[in-house]
Amino acid sequence: MKSFNSRLSHHIAAKHSWLCVGLDINPENLSKVNPTLDDLNIHTKKVIDATREFATAYKPNLAFFERWGSKGFSWLEETMDYIGQETLTIGDGKRGDIGHTAKQYAISLFDHFGFDAVTLNPYMGRDAIDPFIQNPEKGVFILCRTTNTSGGDLQNLEGNGKRIFETVAEYCASLNGNNNVGLVAGATVPEEIKSIRKYAPGLPLLIPGIGSQGGDLEASLTAGNTNGAALINVSRGIIFAGDQSEEAIHDAAKNYVEKMRMIINK
Repeated sequence: MKSFNSRLSHHIAAKHSWLCVGLDINPENLSKVNPTLDDLNIHTKKVIDATREFATAYKPNLAFFERWGSKGFSWLEETMDYIGQETLTIGDGKRGDIGHTAKQYAISLFDHFGFDAVTLNPYMGRDAIDPFIQNPEKGVFILCRTTNTSGGDLQNLEGNGKRIFETVAEYCASLNGNNNVGLVAGATVPEEIKSIRKYAPGLPLLIPGIGSQGGDLEASLTAGNTNGAALINVSRGIIFAGDQSEEAIHDAAKNYVEKMRMIINK
């Protein structure tokens, strides 16, 4: 049985790609006027077809599916089937609840939808995380230092000689007995990624914030791949690239991966 973290490293090496394509497919950004759910479904498949060559992982953001109710869940199920087993999938729901509720979320995301990994909120402590890390083949990316403007309001507060996000990093490293724990660290704070690496050496990182949020690709990719592996998540910069044609989406993904390879190979 291969652990999730070893599977992730294998996928990165096999594709020589650190790209995670975020599937944040919303009607407000689609070029078609008054798009329907069917239009969003079609665009999702277009994105997947255009990026299979480059994507090490896809990250459907559950909010963009859940807003449509039961039809949105059907769309998510169809999306997961369309991605298939060859590319890793990360369910971005940022779950985090008491143990018996967390167990239901884990069953839903891992067993029903079939995600390889999920994002979690650590605020409620270990019993909110444990149900997700029992199976070594399934992974988690735990929020550590986020990209949002107010993320530092709490995450940068100091206590016991460390900032809260550093405490989270150190704590999550202690949970990695099954080699399936990772962290979310934003490309908008690359200097803090270096600090996370100090407290959580070897843990894989999921790094959002590249593109519209203005994150530093070179600095964050370099820091993230020092003493561990990192995935760079890009959503709008790829899925709504250019004229939103399959060619434009393909070229955007290719451009990001080529930049990453140049950075890593320096």
